[in-house]
Amino acid sequence: MAKPGRSMRMKMRRVITGLLFIGLFLACDRAEKDAPLCQILGSPELPLLSKAGDVVVGGAFSIHSKITQPPLSFREKPAPLTCSSVNLREFRFAQTMIFAIEEINKSAFLLPNVSIGYRIYDNCGSTLSSMHSAMALLNGDEWTMGQSCSGQAAVHAIIGESESSSTIVLSRTTGPFKIPVISHSATCECLSNRKEYPSFFRTIASDLYQSRALAQMVKHFGWTWVGAVNSDSDYGNNGMAIFLAAAQEEGVCVEYTEKFSRHEPEKLLKVVEVILKSTARVIVCFLAHVEMNNLLEQLSRLNITGRQFIGVEAWITADSLVTPTSFNVLGGSLGFAVQKVNISGLEDFLVKDFWESDLQCNEMNTDSMIKICKENQDLLEFRGYNEDVAELRYSSNIYNAIFAVAHSLHSILRCSESQDCEKTLVVKPWEVVEALQQVNFTMNNGDQVWFDHTGAAVAKYEVVNWQRGSDGLIQFKPVGYYDASLPSGQMFVLNTEAITWPGGSKELPASVCSESCRPGTHKVLQKGKPICCYDCITCPVGEISNSTDSNDCKKCPEAFWSNQNRDACVLKLIEFLSFSEVMAKILVFFTLFGLLLTFMVAALFLINKETPLVKANNSELSFLLLFSLSLCFLCSLTFIGQPTEWSCMLRHTAFGITFVLCISCILGKTMVVLMAFRATLPGSNVMKWFGPAQQRLTVLFFPFIQLIICTLWLRINPPFPFKNGSYYLEKIILECALGSTVGFWAVLGFIGFLALLCFVLAFLARKLPDSFNEAKYITFSMLIFCAVWLTFIPAYVSSPGKFTVAVEIFAILASSYGILFCIFAPKCFILVFKPEMNTRKHMLGKT
Repeated sequence: MAKPGRSMRMKMRRVITGLLFIGLFLACDRAEKDAPLCQILGSPELPLLSKAGDVVVGGAFSIHSKITQPPLSFREKPAPLTCSSVNLREFRFAQTMIFAIEEINKSAFLLPNVSIGYRIYDNCGSTLSSMHSAMALLNGDEWTMGQSCSGQAAVHAIIGESESSSTIVLSRTTGPFKIPVISHSATCECLSNRKEYPSFFRTIASDLYQSRALAQMVKHFGWTWVGAVNSDSDYGNNGMAIFLAAAQEEGVCVEYTEKFSRHEPEKLLKVVEVILKSTARVIVCFLAHVEMNNLLEQLSRLNITGRQFIGVEAWITADSLVTPTSFNVLGGSLGFAVQKVNISGLEDFLVKDFWESDLQCNEMNTDSMIKICKENQDLLEFRGYNEDVAELRYSSNIYNAIFAVAHSLHSILRCSESQDCEKTLVVKPWEVVEALQQVNFTMNNGDQVWFDHTGAAVAKYEVVNWQRGSDGLIQFKPVGYYDASLPSGQMFVLNTEAITWPGGSKELPASVCSESCRPGTHKVLQKGKPICCYDCITCPVGEISNSTDSNDCKKCPEAFWSNQNRDACVLKLIEFLSFSEVMAKILVFFTLFGLLLTFMVAALFLINKETPLVKANNSELSFLLLFSLSLCFLCSLTFIGQPTEWSCMLRHTAFGITFVLCISCILGKTMVVLMAFRATLPGSNVMKWFGPAQQRLTVLFFPFIQLIICTLWLRINPPFPFKNGSYYLEKIILECALGSTVGFWAVLGFIGFLALLCFVLAFLARKLPDSFNEAKYITFSMLIFCAVWLTFIPAYVSSPGKFTVAVEIFAILASSYGILFCIFAPKCFILVFKPEMNTRKHMLGKT
């Protein structure tokens, strides 16, 4: 058991602890009663237009486009910001929001017993003022909020803003409180990030589609050299980044990319200077309407005209840009605009009903109304003004946004046709966010309203063209459309014939860095410049380009060649030495003439075969020599004509065998001369060993060896027809390839060996007695033969194509004529002109 002292200490601790809790509770209760109330710092921001309701929808618009900041002395409280320069289009947005709310409040089917109120703020086109508007929409007008500063926001949803940068400020400010923001014209792709902007929605598509469509439009018109100017904001920078990437994919080059902010006049002047000096005639302007208005002022001041402007939805249909001088600069501009939708009753409300019900400055019966009317006297100037109503385009987006919020509230409050809404339910902003994600309904005009996974609507644009109407007024004429919901081939449609280009021209302007390269040329990039800047270089010989702007040339197939324009491949000319050519005819003439002379000599020898001269010159060898010479002349004909497999084998073998036969006959005659001289010496019986039988054997032996060489050549690697394209690129030489070069040079070498041997023997016999002076003529004939064939070798190697064949035929004819004239001409001279010398005494030298 515990000791008494320890038990007492434990009891004392419990008593003291209890007393401390009681004291703390009393102190907290006293502190809570004495605590100050939650009070707003500074003055509450009052809305420009407001109306109470069961649920309240906020609105933020740039009803004024310029803001003036007071001087900051840091000694006293700064004066309020002052706004000026009414932006009529933004004011129409606010009016349309009120019109849609009033229409829903009158509806018996949508939120039947619930009234919607509104609080509309003017951010004056400034992100600073946008922050003021965002805090005012969260806090409300009350000075105090009781003892707790946490509670329900003043609005359940916010419509706005028009520009992406201001919308980003608004969304980031309201995001932690999960208040849905629905924009009608904030198109920055950055807002599609659901992690950063989970409660953001828009009734317009993101710039992802518009930027890509801009690149497609530029490519469609063949503009490959453009300039680019964008607002230095989230809207302009993100949109231009997407456009530049898409333009690169489409093969469009951007000469320059400039950006400026509405608060940077010095940068604006630099942009104007770049535009003035550039060569690009097409300018893509990804600008908010305020920046575009500033740029337009400078371009008009310097009278910079003749440029083709490509615009975006933010400014292409902005009425604020329509001035007496603006058409000189922007006439003919093309761009994407939000589709125009006719909303029943809207025009009457904007022009008349709004001024009678919502801005009753004629009956200023409250202090707040008096203050609003005094501060916004410039708005009253547009009472009854209706010239801009016909071109309102974003109004349908605001109209759809309000109805989307109403359908969400209708779902949250469990409204039905048979029963009213449960007004006792407290609507949480995050509940509206979840309900908006499930919204899907059809408007009276047929538009289907729903939001994709990024919170955006389907991309649908009109392509509009700045034109001057018959009444002299500027019109935004639709000339096409872009609908991302359609199949790829039907998304983008343009009516080019309806477009009016800058200066009122109907002719498509050109904007290229380099002119298109015609077929037959190819593009060569200019050093240090984009890919759209190039020189057009004619295709090399044998290559073609058959399309415009070819990047390279294609080689023609082996049997084809490029034509003179280098735009088509044509069959190469097939060249060979044909019988129809002049050169071939000349060679055939000399062949036949040589053959005729040979026959005439043979006939003459045959007539005089019993005469001493013919007998003394060994008539048998002479006739055989004449026969071989006729074959030599005839074999030259085998070299003329289209080479075939048989003709290629025949021409070289026939040439080799016939010439060996011819030289063998000459060699036999030479040896007969030498043997005959030896036989006259006392005691010599050499003629017994070189009689007619030995002579015939000698004549047949050498051709037989040549026949063996030719047979081996034909068996191992024979000559064959060959299409040679190495001599001339534009034509094919049809020739006989040697097959085995060893075989060819063996045949030629054997002929040369016999000719050299015959020359040496004839040279040795040149000084024999005159009765046997045939050796002199043989010497001369072999000298001519060797000279011709020694000359033939370099000529044969260096002559191209059919000239190779011509050289070979010339060598055959020249050597044949040389043998014929040198050996037989002197004898024929005696037989015809000196018959008295054709006697035995003369042959023996006894005359």
